[in-house]
Amino acid sequence: MSFQDGILMGLNGLDQRRIEVDKKVADLQTKVEDLTKLVHTLLTVICEEADGVQSGSVPTIPGQPARGYCM
Repeated sequence: MSFQDGILMGLNGLDQRRIEVDKKVADLQTKVEDLTKLVHTLLTVICEEADGVQSGSVPTIPGQPARGYCM
């Protein structure tokens, strides 16, 4: 094996590592997007009014502002 062959093997190893890292980043990005959707869904459920409809028909808590709190 010549010096040039060793360099090419090193570059191929780097290329392989870059491909692996790119796949890992893409996988993590997909997981982040899925978790973002889950958090959004959970926050929507938590902040939904008690009657299940965001109509404002739920009685307000005396002394509290009409907006800015969750039931």
